[in-house]
Formats: sequence, C-alpha cells, structure tokens
Amino acid sequence: MMRIDIISAVPELLSSPLNSSILKRAQNKKKIEIYIHNLRDYAFNKHKQIDDKPFGGGPGMILKPEPFFECIEKLQSERKYDHIIFTTPKGKIFDQKYANKLSLAKNIIIIAGHYKEIDDRVRQHFATDEISIGKFVLTGGELPALIIVDAVVRLIPGVLNDSEAALDDSFQDGEIVEAPYYTRPAEYRGMKVPEVLLSGNEKEIKKWKEEQSKILTEKWKNYNN
Repeated sequence: MMRIDIISAVPELLSSPLNSSILKRAQNKKKIEIYIHNLRDYAFNKHKQIDDKPFGGGPGMILKPEPFFECIEKLQSERKYDHIIFTTPKGKIFDQKYANKLSLAKNIIIIAGHYKEIDDRVRQHFATDEISIGKFVLTGGELPALIIVDAVVRLIPGVLNDSEAALDDSFQDGEIVEAPYYTRPAEYRGMKVPEVLLSGNEKEIKKWKEEQSKILTEKWKNYNN
C-alpha cells in the first residue's frame, strides 16, 4: 500500500478534498494511506510560531526550518521515503509522465510551503524533487499537493472502477490528447452526437477517435506554443 504524508501550515485546506470522491474511496479500499501533518504541532515555543521575518529584509513571512526538520526526521525514523517533494513555482513542471513515476513509489512526503517562502535549508536538506504545477504563484503549496496526490492515486491499480480508465487518459501516451466523449441523449438542443459513434462499427469508431485525437492534440500544442 502506498503512503503519502503531507506537511502543511494550514492543514484545513487539505482535509475535505482528501476525504471526498475517488481519494476517499482509495483510502477505504486500502489502496493508499494519506496523512496530514500540521506544522504547528512541531513548533518549539508556546505560541506555536512557525514563521518569521526574512534575513536581509524584504516583504512577507518565511516558514521556519525547525518544525519541518522535526516532522520530517520523525517520519524518516519510522520508514524509508522514495520521494520528498517540495511544491514550488521554481520546480519542474508536473506532468503525466511524472505522475506515472510517482504511482510506483511506496512512501512519499509532500512539503507544502505557505506565506512568502520556506527557509531554504529545508529544501536543500530534504527535497529529492521540486515540483511546480505551472508558471504562476499561489498563496501556498496545498493546492499543488492536492493536484499531485489526485493525479497519482487514480493511477494505482484498483482505485478506479474501470481498470483501463487511466490508461486512456490524455498525455498517458506522451503529448497526445484523447478524443471527445458523448453520452445520451443522442440529440440535445439540436446538437447531435457524431453518427459514427452510434454506428456500432468498431473499426470506423477507432479511426474517428484517432482523427479527433490528432486534431485536438494540434489544438493543444497551438495553445501552448
């Protein structure tokens, strides 16, 4: 069973999404264990302070190193971790290939930064992977952590009801976008489902899907050039 530990200064941002839908089902089916660690539980002083002003000046507050070291070293004393991921806009852009790689891991820690930044000694000492979800900045690393967890968990065998559902996803075969999908009714507000999908001709349906996939892949590439 895979285990994911997420370290956060604002764990309440994580609780609801991690206990809903497919992620909840995966945990109920004993396919994964997900633990949220409140950074304040590892703070030293009575005020549970986890942030301070940056050396050298500048705006914002920086998350202190001590709580991270205490939490991560405690976890490492209990088990070996394959990946310790730091979510940061400065990292490698997360993609399906990387999600596939993570889905093979046994134990993962995700460090979710918050406020202006975290003390860089945490990154230097622990991070094996630095991951970004795009070229933009968020108020914290909790949303990227959730995205990583969701993308990885659905790839674990037995999590999705249809064993092939994840294998057909866009980008599972490189930079290829899958064809569009339709369901009942066959006509809605004058908009009709392509006739070929109603024909029952598997050869023609496969050909149509491949053609549509090529069209949408080119469209996606144009969006991202």
